[in-house]
Amino acid sequence: MNPFIKLCNWYFSKKALPYWCVLAMDCLIVLFAHLISIFFTKGGEFIYNHFEHIILIISAYLIPYIIGFRLLHTYTGILRYSSFRDLIRIAFAMLIGATICIAINHIILDHFDFLHPSYNTIWLVAFLGTLIMWFSRISIKFLFEIFRSGKHSIRVFIFGTRHGGVSLAKSINSDIDRQYIVKGFVTPDKDMQKHSLMGLPIYNNDENVIDIMKDKGVTCLMVSPLQSDFFRSQEKLINNLLKAEIQIRMMNQSEEWDGHSDLKHQSLHEIDIEDLLPRDKIEVNLEATSKLLKDKRILITGAAGSIGSEIVRQIATFKPAEMILIDQAETPMHDIRLMMKKYQEITSQTIVTSITNQTHMESIFACHKPDYVFHAAAYKHVPMMEDNPALAVQNNIRGTRVIADLAVKYGTKKFVMISTDKAVNPTNVMGCSKRICEIYCQSLNKAIFDQKNSGSPATILQADGSPAITQFVTTRFGNVLGSNGSVIPIFKEQISKGGPITVTHPDIIRFFMLIPEACRLVLEAGTMGKGGEIYIFDMGKPVKILDLAKRMISLSHAKNIEIKFTGLRDGEKLYEEVLNEKEITKPTHHPKIKIAAVREYDYETAKANEDRLLEASYTYDDMQIVKIMKEIVPEYKSQHSKYEFLDKQ
Repeated sequence: MNPFIKLCNWYFSKKALPYWCVLAMDCLIVLFAHLISIFFTKGGEFIYNHFEHIILIISAYLIPYIIGFRLLHTYTGILRYSSFRDLIRIAFAMLIGATICIAINHIILDHFDFLHPSYNTIWLVAFLGTLIMWFSRISIKFLFEIFRSGKHSIRVFIFGTRHGGVSLAKSINSDIDRQYIVKGFVTPDKDMQKHSLMGLPIYNNDENVIDIMKDKGVTCLMVSPLQSDFFRSQEKLINNLLKAEIQIRMMNQSEEWDGHSDLKHQSLHEIDIEDLLPRDKIEVNLEATSKLLKDKRILITGAAGSIGSEIVRQIATFKPAEMILIDQAETPMHDIRLMMKKYQEITSQTIVTSITNQTHMESIFACHKPDYVFHAAAYKHVPMMEDNPALAVQNNIRGTRVIADLAVKYGTKKFVMISTDKAVNPTNVMGCSKRICEIYCQSLNKAIFDQKNSGSPATILQADGSPAITQFVTTRFGNVLGSNGSVIPIFKEQISKGGPITVTHPDIIRFFMLIPEACRLVLEAGTMGKGGEIYIFDMGKPVKILDLAKRMISLSHAKNIEIKFTGLRDGEKLYEEVLNEKEITKPTHHPKIKIAAVREYDYETAKANEDRLLEASYTYDDMQIVKIMKEIVPEYKSQHSKYEFLDKQ
């Protein structure tokens, strides 16, 4: 191997030169610059005749430059990572040294017959010394770039210029391991196209960019967080990238970057399907919610579920006085208990029980008297409830009624029920059960409101005999990404096993939302609600499940994965709705939250209907149970279900 290459490999394998080595090198450069300057001003013969005296004098003149180096710490930087700022510091340090030398000449040495350098020589030393130090650092940086750009480094393009793209490029260039090499930028900004940035070309985000990436051996595209939302909307570009097997790295949707601080390329990760779903960013101001829930007692049902556990996490940050967490799943509740240890200042109760256990639930309400209840507990899987309507009634409907009645009895201020878009024009047992829950809560709220304003004696009372005060608010939304049993985890498992991926229908579409965003909207809706509202959330653009499956296969880089159509499951819709045809919406202060103007039901009628339905549930006669559900919710029309014949009667 070439001795020079050996030397470079040895040097670049070290973390950095010691400070004294860098300082010594700079001092030698100053001495060399002195000799060169004297050579230019007085000639070689002068140096030959007075060499010993010249060495003595320029060694003494080195001290002012060392002072400059010390003041500006020019020797503390790692040479291979020298920046423009480091070069500026060197220039100022040399200027300080030259100024001190001139001052010494003017004050002291002009009165003595020494072979001290002239003023012109001093300025020439400063100029030459600065150039040589700059050249040495730039050369070392250049050599380092060459030697660390090994064949194993991944060539990347960066999507986005401006501050986000530049920050990513700087982070990559300063990486010691040199895992990536930036070869260019991609931008939708027409003003930036056909220009260069950091010495690298900027390309348009059209179809040709894929061919350019292939020609340059680029196998990865890093997306600036400032361009993430725009990038997700470029479906054709994304599909072409996946088809070309070009890796895409982005910041997780649940993460934020302020757009100002340093951005590390390590904060980007290889995309998952959730990162590519088109969505509008949801901004939520939770300041009002924080003030409302701080130092209050909060009860959360279904606390171990996908939605419930995220509500627990978010509310815990508001520092309530006490959190009463309820779920019947033992192991997940153990995980919640461990999580709550992070919030030592909050008194928390993790209780394994069922919301249908009225005796236990009453003792919990009587003991803790929660100020706010967030009701997320429910059986949610459509095919399971289609086969077990009795359990849908006993858990979803009766459980909600137990919690709602106890909230009234023990003076809960607000009851927030989490419903689903499947409650709209329900086509299955699960959706209908949630619609019946909505009806009961809304009718109970109306009864409390009417008795408060009628002036007649109250009939709905708290445990102490005073009139009820509870406000009931309902929130509806669709599928959340990553929830237990949702389509994405199922597809991932099927791909890992080599397929096939099972899609029920080629035209089926669904709305998706991030769990944290959905929960923030739940909290904000619960805060703004005055009672009786059914809030619906803007779920963004619908996603075709077939396209979702194809993208997941591309992302996995798996080969020969078959997509198999199995037919719609019992009670399943091709698309979900958030309103039925007889409902209209009213706006709120938040653009993503609207109020559904639904039909109102009389409380006594709603209660009598539930009594009749609950009694039928204990017969476990599926047809009879569903028949009564259809009578309560006339818009419930079964699809792909054994209960369809009931709609024809």
